Amino acid sequence: MISQCTESKNHQKMIQRHIWQGYLDVAEDLRHNHEIKEIYGKRKETIERVFADAKEKHGMRWTTLRGLKKMSMQAI
Repeated sequence: MISQCTESKNHQKMIQRHIWQGYLDVAEDLRHNHEIKEIYGKRKETIERVFADAKEKHGMRWTTLRGLKKMSMQAI
């Protein structure tokens, strides 16, 4: 019977999990939580609106500059 489950000499089965798997499980549980879904639904009205305004009204649709300091200069 044990020989069907594992081929190891000490008859133990090893399960490998990613080091962050616990955090991924928590995030997956939160993703299906009703309250979190309501909050995420408001994202398009708040955060995404800010990015859209920055692109359309403040000239941030594209840039030829690279790097945080140069982009900060363009934004100011």
